[in-house]
Amino acid sequence: MTTDSGTVPEPGGSGAEVDVTGGLPAGWVRATLGELGVEVQPGFASGKHNRDGTGILHLRPMNVTRNGMLDTLDARYVVDDSDRRVERGDVLFNNTNSPALVGKTAWVDSVEPLAFSNHMTRLRGPEGLDGKFLAAQLHHMWSTGYFKSILNNHVNQASVSRKALLDTVIVVPPLAEQHRIVAKLDDLLAHVEAGEAAVEAASEKQQPLMDSILDRCILGLRHESSNESLADIQARSSKKINYRTLRALPVGWVWRVAQDVCSSIVCGSTPQASLMHADAGEIPFLKVYNISKRGFIDFTVRPTFVDRGTHEKNLKRSKVLPGDVLTNIVGPPLGKTAVVPVDHSEWNINQAIVAFRAGPDISPEWLRFVLQSPYVIGLLTRTARATAGQFNIALSTCRELPIPVPPRNVQDALCEELEISAEQLAGLHENVRSLNGEALELRNALMHAAFTGTLVPQDPDDEPASVLLDRIRAQRAFGAKPDRRKRAPRKTSPAAPQTSGRPVPAGTQEALPL
Repeated sequence: MTTDSGTVPEPGGSGAEVDVTGGLPAGWVRATLGELGVEVQPGFASGKHNRDGTGILHLRPMNVTRNGMLDTLDARYVVDDSDRRVERGDVLFNNTNSPALVGKTAWVDSVEPLAFSNHMTRLRGPEGLDGKFLAAQLHHMWSTGYFKSILNNHVNQASVSRKALLDTVIVVPPLAEQHRIVAKLDDLLAHVEAGEAAVEAASEKQQPLMDSILDRCILGLRHESSNESLADIQARSSKKINYRTLRALPVGWVWRVAQDVCSSIVCGSTPQASLMHADAGEIPFLKVYNISKRGFIDFTVRPTFVDRGTHEKNLKRSKVLPGDVLTNIVGPPLGKTAVVPVDHSEWNINQAIVAFRAGPDISPEWLRFVLQSPYVIGLLTRTARATAGQFNIALSTCRELPIPVPPRNVQDALCEELEISAEQLAGLHENVRSLNGEALELRNALMHAAFTGTLVPQDPDDEPASVLLDRIRAQRAFGAKPDRRKRAPRKTSPAAPQTSGRPVPAGTQEALPL
């Protein structure tokens, strides 16, 4: 509680004291959530969710975005008769999640009451504390790492205790200024989010553009086609691939079966766990997660090694060399493709990956682009068999995969063209990443300005926030609870809002699978 000297306890219950007004604009104070009389209410667990709208929408950690908004596009419902609900004006705090995500906070803007899980905490402030201002400040504290510094770590997750939350110190301007800050943030962040949406739209077009370029080059779509290109392969048979449905290629090109143009097509195997070593070793051992969606090997992700003896004996059939083209045959997703880099002279692969090595009729570069072509890799992935939610492609089918083969000089010219396109799109990708970083910096700068008193001007006629604290102290002295904001009468049959507040940019929100 605020003392007569104008100080509040440090968060965490240390007993140290903090100056209530020191360094703050006129009329502002510092106070803990507990001192402000903020009501803290956890939700309830439910293992019986449904997506058909039966019951009431049940908010979970994934419904609070990294931008501090409610997103209920992935709505789950529960049948529940309790009165544990969040309503418009409440603040929803994510109390349990992975350590990086504990503390995400959103203001609730739902016409109807909604249920919420036990991994969420409902906060209701007193009259004089704007819920939207509180939510924005707590979310900013999450984004700058405050909650990560006070959480409790558990197995595979972390949490913030009720006491630590109530001991959290926030700044409180006069109520009229809180309203001005919230309105200004809404206006400025709407512009930021419009820019983010434009960047996201540009980013989403990159891969389809590269896919289109790949197919145009790999299939020779800019040239007149000839049925002669189909004659040889249509005389062959395959158990899984119908060669008679292939597109005709330009004059001088032919379809060939992969095993006829590749000197080697092998899949890997997985040794005993005791023969694999994390982080360091002699021979790098690739797994599916090391093949990135953008078409390169990323060995920084959980690197695994095997020793030379295991490589030469147990795994001798799955050795791969720089320039070999890898495709995963177990998924989802299927068909991630990348070239073995030159970082090591030899590598090895697990059983979920197939390695193609170019023969004399095709260049390794051409084989790489062929196996990245959506048309060609699609012929392979459509043969997948599903078993217990997992898709598998047979090694024998990989050997029967049709490969378009133009003359070598045409291969070289098209590979050069594709390299230039890939470099240009990689540059665009880096520009998009840079713009995303700038947007994050701008968000943080706006939030910093909001909670240090520089976003909007102060008005000396505003009632100081210290009056709010005095009123709460007086109410507590008489044993009364702080005045709560007035809430709309409760309704039944809640409808799920898709989003709350400003538009939410597209993207999956990481959270516990609750």
